[in-house]
Amino acid sequence: MKKVLSFMMMLVLALGTLAGCGGGNEQAGEVKNIVKYNIGADPKTLDPALNSGVQSSGVLANCYEGLMRLDENDKAIPGMAESYKLSEDKLTYTFKLRDAKWSDGEPVKAQDFEYAWKRALDPKTAAEYAYQLYYLKNGNEFNANEASMDDVAVKALDDKTLEVTLIAPTPYFLELTAFPTYFPVRKDIVEKNPEAWPITPENVPFNGPFKMTKWQRGDVIEIVKNDTYYDKDRVKLDGVEYTMITEETTAFQAFQSGEIDGTDAVSEAQIPQLRESKDPNFIIHPNLAVYYYSLNVTKEPTDNPKVRKALSLAIDRDLITTVVVKAGQKPADTFVPEGIIAPDGKDFTEGTKDYGIKAKANVEEAQKLLAEAGYPNGEGFPETTVYYNTLEAHKSIAEAVQEMWKKNLNIDVNIQNQEWKVFQETRTQGNFQIARDGWTGDYTDPMTFLDMFISTSGNNHPQWKNPEFDKLITDIKKTGDLEKRNEMLHQAEDMIMDNNIVIPIYYYTNPELLRENIKGVKVSPLGQVFFDNAYIEQ
Repeated sequence: MKKVLSFMMMLVLALGTLAGCGGGNEQAGEVKNIVKYNIGADPKTLDPALNSGVQSSGVLANCYEGLMRLDENDKAIPGMAESYKLSEDKLTYTFKLRDAKWSDGEPVKAQDFEYAWKRALDPKTAAEYAYQLYYLKNGNEFNANEASMDDVAVKALDDKTLEVTLIAPTPYFLELTAFPTYFPVRKDIVEKNPEAWPITPENVPFNGPFKMTKWQRGDVIEIVKNDTYYDKDRVKLDGVEYTMITEETTAFQAFQSGEIDGTDAVSEAQIPQLRESKDPNFIIHPNLAVYYYSLNVTKEPTDNPKVRKALSLAIDRDLITTVVVKAGQKPADTFVPEGIIAPDGKDFTEGTKDYGIKAKANVEEAQKLLAEAGYPNGEGFPETTVYYNTLEAHKSIAEAVQEMWKKNLNIDVNIQNQEWKVFQETRTQGNFQIARDGWTGDYTDPMTFLDMFISTSGNNHPQWKNPEFDKLITDIKKTGDLEKRNEMLHQAEDMIMDNNIVIPIYYYTNPELLRENIKGVKVSPLGQVFFDNAYIEQ
């Protein structure tokens, strides 16, 4: 009997270990297929119209579905719209919605899309991503208070038909409809409690493969399988628990101990060992993204173009990528990263001009520019602070840059961290001189890296306002000549780089820890992590 009891105890312990390794989670005597995944920071909001963070975008993309969704190559495939027709002039889309339901059983209607898109454009909403809807006829004008809401060319013809007219042919518009700003929301839910609805997910209906059931600030977001989803049989997981462990070292320890099953924030100190050991749980994914510093053009001393250029040239990007971050990142010498194909079949970056930024610091030119700006050998340089959001990697990079500027320019700068939600507000309001920044493409076109700097964009953190640039972006969106459009896109990037409003530092990769028995997780180069096709091999 003792031997039998001993064996049973060992079996229970073994099953418990398996449950902690690879996503199993025992609840009420039943092993649930739940993945615990760390997103690093508490979202600022889970309102699709107001969201601007990559990690929270991933949460939303698992709980909502747009007219289209993205396949494994990030190309549009039918989502809420089972079909569409495009007019001969390629300006008007007529979408036919499938029979789909919200998680509370109500039907998903074309009116839900019309309401959501116009709400995101409404200047009263103050959506940072409103400019993503400027492709709609009169979208820009409505957002600028130059047209009415009724003028915006998105209209529900009936419950299952949505008509959308664009200002110009847009080859990536279908992909845009899979982006969170284009997700539907219910008017009755939003207007019943405008302030509280996005922070009380247990009272909100969702139309995606999962539904959100809990958001405990700074701790966990829980999503569970949505049984009203039209393609629910494709969803194998019972749910996902998103944790918010900010410190990468702590997240690594949590992964090692089995507390979490995955994280996309991997400590740079662990990366060399993980790569060398060929750990099967460690993957470096491609990422269409750039890490940079925003320079506030309205604050001293970064209001001086020569100061901005000097600061950029004084950075040793090669040292940062090889000694600090160490996950295969490449030093950035342009703003638009590699990975976008131009009309000639070549990478867009092959047509980019030389902006004078090299992997190694150009100390002599940087010192010359700083002297011309009135600060020879750094003398009289005003007190300056670099802000970054709390994360070990951002701190390490800020410390490295701080040391480079001291060594190469003889200037002292302060560095200061802020919690993520506070930091987002700091950047948006322009309450900084220099701020850590990063941008992941929302779709695979250079425009996703360029139109964020128009004067009315909530993501224009440098506070740069250039009417000539604004007009160029508008003209690009209206042209149907692909070769001419490509030339104009390069002109737009030239204006950003020649004005030195940003300091590109490196092009991201996406290092991830994920237990090898969790299969089917899609990590997009656009930043989101999708669990709708995921399953656990027990």
